[in-house]
Amino acid sequence: MKPNESSLTSLISAFGRAYHSQYDTPKIFDDYVAQELISKKEISEISENMINGIQFFNEGIAQTLQGKSEEVLKWITQVQLSPTPLARAAYCEKVLLNEIMLGLKQYVILGAGLDTFCFRHPELEKTLKIFEIDHPSTQEFKKKRLDNANLITPGNLHFVSMDFTKKFSFQKLIDEGFENKKTFFSLLGVSYYLTKEENSRLISSLFAKAPIGSSIVFDYADENLFEEKGISNRVENMVKMASASGEPMKSCFTYNEIENMLEKSGLLIYEHLSPVQINDRFFSNRTDYLTAFETIHYIHALKK
Repeated sequence: MKPNESSLTSLISAFGRAYHSQYDTPKIFDDYVAQELISKKEISEISENMINGIQFFNEGIAQTLQGKSEEVLKWITQVQLSPTPLARAAYCEKVLLNEIMLGLKQYVILGAGLDTFCFRHPELEKTLKIFEIDHPSTQEFKKKRLDNANLITPGNLHFVSMDFTKKFSFQKLIDEGFENKKTFFSLLGVSYYLTKEENSRLISSLFAKAPIGSSIVFDYADENLFEEKGISNRVENMVKMASASGEPMKSCFTYNEIENMLEKSGLLIYEHLSPVQINDRFFSNRTDYLTAFETIHYIHALKK
């Protein structure tokens, strides 16, 4: 990410979640707050840019849907933009809410972007501490959006500005009230933008001091990331779009590499979902364009 710039990927991800909440049914993940964090002007501009860029995504669809702007936007959003942000959020929050039922009191969101969990779960304000960690520019961008939407930051939400690609600082967390107790971490839409070494160092830093029973949910790209085309070239398009936005994708893993990386940090894989399993769990029996993204896997790992 460039200095003093907010993350474009966080904005596009929020757009995809907002679109799904407003227009798609059935819901995979209903982020009804996301639309409040994006201005009408931005929604209009993103929609227009996507529609005008249909040739980039798929020339055949551009011809088939010529003159049908709303259907073009639906196709691009459901095929390209929404699948991974929706399903990974749905998976992560299901795991998180189960952990809360088991007594979890502390949640750390790495690369939080425009996350809205605390605003959708006000009932947890007195029982769950939430720490959002992100690049300072992205965090300032979010705070301004919360102000513009007249959303009051709840008492259990703590912002921690950090470039964790360089060095993870537990002290910054502790300064905001983080305690040495069982913690749930989420790392969504981040691992691909870090090198393998940065991913390994981050996981190691997170769990060096975390108590037994702490866990993490994250998504990662498999070893086919840079070769796989995907439906309508969407995997290739994703890689190109990330590079063009100034946030290139840097890493992909075999399952064994992920397993070894986690084992070095004292973690066991509790659950692993492949693209086929993600599709079965979140996208089955749909009549629209939404399907699980090729090459993207989800993992829930636990400190033993």
